[in-house]
Amino acid sequence: MLTALAQASDHLDSPKVIADPRMDIGDIYAWMSPDARQLNLVMAIVGHSFLKDADYVFHIDSGKRVGATTATVDISCRFDGTMRCKSVDKMQLFAGLRDDPFFNNVKGSRDAFNYAAAAIKGGVQRDDAGCPLFSAEQTTEFLKRWRSTDGGPGTNFLKDWTPATIVISVDVASVAKGGPLLAVWAETSIKGTRIDRMGRPLTGNALLAPLEADEVSDQMKIAYNEATPSTSAQFVPEIEKSLALYDGYDGKCGNQLMIDAKAPPEHRYRRMAELLADDRLWVNSTSGSCTQLFGLEMAAAGDVRYRDDCGGRALDYDAVNVYRSLLAAGRNTGIDDGVHRDEVQHSNTVFPFVAPPATPEGYRGK
Repeated sequence: MLTALAQASDHLDSPKVIADPRMDIGDIYAWMSPDARQLNLVMAIVGHSFLKDADYVFHIDSGKRVGATTATVDISCRFDGTMRCKSVDKMQLFAGLRDDPFFNNVKGSRDAFNYAAAAIKGGVQRDDAGCPLFSAEQTTEFLKRWRSTDGGPGTNFLKDWTPATIVISVDVASVAKGGPLLAVWAETSIKGTRIDRMGRPLTGNALLAPLEADEVSDQMKIAYNEATPSTSAQFVPEIEKSLALYDGYDGKCGNQLMIDAKAPPEHRYRRMAELLADDRLWVNSTSGSCTQLFGLEMAAAGDVRYRDDCGGRALDYDAVNVYRSLLAAGRNTGIDDGVHRDEVQHSNTVFPFVAPPATPEGYRGK
């Protein structure tokens, strides 16, 4: 169902992680210190504790251009009575409950997608590439619902959520073995079996068979989580279909980021689908200025504003709105869920970066 698109960043994305949220990666963050000497990493686990038999792993691939890496460093953590991460020597480590830096108007998004689903079921036509041709009235109503919660201002569904959180700050020279451009992704596994993986926000949750029956979408998400960036080409056709849906959400088709205007309609979304299937978070380790999700990708596509940005994902990025805007309108604004910051102040510069729980008891379940 289209409502699957309304979930949080990567929270509860498949039956396997729903069965044990201690294996569920809600979000990962990767950004540079202001002096560009440290790579900062955060993995937020949906559950409120770690599974003692599980491995929580950051993969840092490196190379000299976006899309191509030649070396990999893994930082693998386990919490089986002790707190230990192995791989590199020069790093700081924190693990424990923290406030969730991710913010998202889940209810408004769900309402908007339900409205869009009804419109599609009602016979909205699509262009040759599969992009829905919503009317101006439908687009206005859709965007209005997206930025509202229960008819009022948009509110953050994840307020006071307190995931088990791994924070690492590592000497960038120890991980940038193949070049200055870093491609970061994370996984959870148990006894050698991968349960969840994540790079960018939303890709695993929002782009895999959203219009299919739940059992079809669930199986695809399980297969996606079991894959790696290098084995993910099989998901490109399905992601292309979802990108076509996103492209119509602003009432215009053909203006998504990385659109190939010269390609035949059936390949309009191929370049972006290949990038998203790979699902790694790209960081320019030579820059200590971090302002833009998809910064490296936008620079590679010719946007000179971000050629000196570290990209990646810092804690204060308005990730949901930027992600959806790029896929709907080809720019970093335009799709707005009415929520632009977390209720708690986090720091991109002071370790362990992520704020402690906001509630006195340090926990709020949902």
